[in-house]
Amino acid sequence: MSRGSAIATALVLLMAAGAAYADEDEGAGERETSAPAASVSADAGDGEAPAAKPSKRRRRGKKHSYKYTGRVVPEADLRVEPLPRPSGKLHVISINNPNEYAQVNIYNSDGSYNLDALAEVNFVLRCRRTDVEKDIDPQLITLLSHIYDHFGGKPLEIVSAYRNQRKLSSNHTKGTASDIRIAGINPKTVRAYAETLDRGGMGIGIYPRSQFVHIDVRPPPSYRWVDYSPPNSNASEKRPPRGWKRKKLES
Repeated sequence: MSRGSAIATALVLLMAAGAAYADEDEGAGERETSAPAASVSADAGDGEAPAAKPSKRRRRGKKHSYKYTGRVVPEADLRVEPLPRPSGKLHVISINNPNEYAQVNIYNSDGSYNLDALAEVNFVLRCRRTDVEKDIDPQLITLLSHIYDHFGGKPLEIVSAYRNQRKLSSNHTKGTASDIRIAGINPKTVRAYAETLDRGGMGIGIYPRSQFVHIDVRPPPSYRWVDYSPPNSNASEKRPPRGWKRKKLES
């Protein structure tokens, strides 16, 4: 074979290989990113490894695109009948310190709230990062008593309640939200029952990966959501307020 023929043959093989590489990478771009074919082909045509990086970044973004779904609850789906008064009995345990618990009746004999019992609940539901207490909304505590009654007096494990944190948009900062688990009860079952209590003005979310149910009281409308975030994924938002310092215990 002459030198000219050899060079021509090599050029043909290189062009064919380049076309095959471009077709393969373009197909991957459509599967992973749905990017315009022209832009993917242009990157792939360079024949360099960095051409795959945009697809990889988009793939990571797509992987987490379904972590959270939420919806407003139509009024037609809310409870119509007034809620009966619960027994008032409540047993809450901190999952961060199982030795801290409250087993109380939130009512006095005349039906008024027992302030000492509420104070015990407030202590268990305090901020676990800063030990700061806040009065928990009695309406939320009443809902927790309903849940306690329904599931046969099983203790409610408190994952998080009041949070003395930097980001103030959460209902946890207002003392109107609690994340709970019940040993031996599927979180979906807990959520389903909590939804039957909603006459308007409740937030109910389920966290399948962390295995707890969020319950809060809020101004209408009611809201529902599912959050597949891993445990403590928003830890940075839960940091104490700027300038906050833990008070030293007095001797």
